[in-house]
Amino acid sequence: MGLRITTWNVNGIKNPLQYQPWRDKRTFAAMFDILEADILVFQETKIQRKDLQDDMVLVPGWDCYWSLPRHKKGYSGVVIYTRQSVCAPIRAEEGISGILCPPNSSTSFCDLPEELQIGGYPLRNQLEDLNIDLATLDSEGRCVILEFPAFVLIGTYCPANRDETRDDFRLGFLDLLDARVRNLVAMGKRVFLTGDLNISKEALDTANAEASMRKNGVTAEEYWSTPARRFLNHLLEDGTVIGSRDEGREKPVLWDICRGFHPTRKGMFTCWEQKVNARPANFGARIDYVLCSLDMKEWFFDSNIQEGLMGSDHCPVYATLKDKIVLDGKETYVQDLMNPKGMFYNGARGREHSARDLLPMSGKLIPEFDRRQNIRDMFTRKPSTVKSQSTAETTNELMTVESKSAIDNRPLKRAKNSLTVTPTSNAVGKGQQSLKGFFKTKSIPIEDNERGPPSSPSVASDGGRMLQPAAEISEGGNAGIAKGRGPVATPTKPSGSRTSRPTTPQKTPPAKLPSTDTKDTPSPFQVHDPIVSKESWSKLFTKPAAPRCEGHDEPCISLLTKKSGINCGRSFWMCPRPLGPTGAKEKNTQWRCGTFIWCSDWNSG
Repeated sequence: MGLRITTWNVNGIKNPLQYQPWRDKRTFAAMFDILEADILVFQETKIQRKDLQDDMVLVPGWDCYWSLPRHKKGYSGVVIYTRQSVCAPIRAEEGISGILCPPNSSTSFCDLPEELQIGGYPLRNQLEDLNIDLATLDSEGRCVILEFPAFVLIGTYCPANRDETRDDFRLGFLDLLDARVRNLVAMGKRVFLTGDLNISKEALDTANAEASMRKNGVTAEEYWSTPARRFLNHLLEDGTVIGSRDEGREKPVLWDICRGFHPTRKGMFTCWEQKVNARPANFGARIDYVLCSLDMKEWFFDSNIQEGLMGSDHCPVYATLKDKIVLDGKETYVQDLMNPKGMFYNGARGREHSARDLLPMSGKLIPEFDRRQNIRDMFTRKPSTVKSQSTAETTNELMTVESKSAIDNRPLKRAKNSLTVTPTSNAVGKGQQSLKGFFKTKSIPIEDNERGPPSSPSVASDGGRMLQPAAEISEGGNAGIAKGRGPVATPTKPSGSRTSRPTTPQKTPPAKLPSTDTKDTPSPFQVHDPIVSKESWSKLFTKPAAPRCEGHDEPCISLLTKKSGINCGRSFWMCPRPLGPTGAKEKNTQWRCGTFIWCSDWNSG
């Protein structure tokens, strides 16, 4: 199998690990193996440098090159992983303009010595129409560039068309990307451009074109002539440019690899709107691409999307190189062109990848990870070579003697002090309760009528002293006493008590049974039922029952309005089913019906 390059907008670097088929192992190495890729370009990593972890940087057998946002948290970000057994770049850069600096350097990439540059940096005349400075355009972590002897790989995440406030940034980034690609091709270098471009090139690449035209009130010509689509169609060989071509973009320079292998395929979408659950009906758009220079068209034997792999609102897209390619009229192994000179020769490895092959941009050279290994490997390290038999026997003998000596000389274990209870004039304290005591419902024993009136928790003895019943002692911290560690003091009526002498009768109020009425004043004998309490709290915080949709009689789902206007922030109920392939609400079908209810109306009704 040839070398495979895969691009994927993961919508968060850890997001795919929550889905099958990689949720079981939850490692990047396992995910890479399932993708069967040798070069992986991830977009929207949504991570900062301080949040990088061992398992995403120190992946065994892989190198990585990061571009992270300078200011915004949880935003953008691009990383390229390369399999060290197959390929190794000879140069690496961050950013599209060349204005950024390598790690531990104050010199911009475009100002480095020529032998250290990738080249193709935008010229002065190509920057005249930019309304944003280059440092700002490269501050959001949107591009990583690697150079191999075979070609220059550009992994990018282009800005999306969110609102008009970002138009200058978006168009400025696209102009810069166009200039860099064309300059590299003009230098005689081959280019492989891949990533999330956030552009649908033609009507075949989107399911929402007609609806969007009607919504915005534009014609097809105006729709396909927007600056972003015009940029992409100028760049590609099969692009449709309406009107005359722009100055400086007279010729196309790239080929759409995936569309080239599937020229008439419909529904070949790579992105779906999650908020409306549009993926099941395949109501999406193709905005993720694998593109290459025109002189590389014969280098590939396969390209496709992997729409069945979950883990993001995008799906992976790949292109696979042939094992052998024709270069300058000579058949050459692709491994010879994807590694530094001498590492491969005629498809066979000449030397192993080592630390000296790491580039300054490598993630393994980030100070936090330099000269370290993945913590997982520390617990899976193979045991060292088994010692010789004589050494092992000697070691066993020494261990036997030492263990025997240790047994003979070990101190005797001190026995626990036995607890005894002696009757005193003081009251017997209850002590600290065990943890189970806090959750156990206490019951008050009630004697039968034949045995006389019920006794109170405390029993009065001679002299007015109060003795604690044995039942309470067994429940408290001195429970061990009642269980056999010592005698238990229990109140008994002694024989020959002074109370047997005739005395003046005293009126004593009859003992009362503990009240179970929760409305009375709380007493220490009241029973607290946790089940009743839980049910009361549950009723208080339980959401009202959801209405059922009209078309399918299924419980509706609640969403929040985020569109600016008077209803922004209001919640509403709608049909739970996914949006249909037409993108509209349908009747008497398996797709979403037209049920719509404001939550405020449902709750008040």
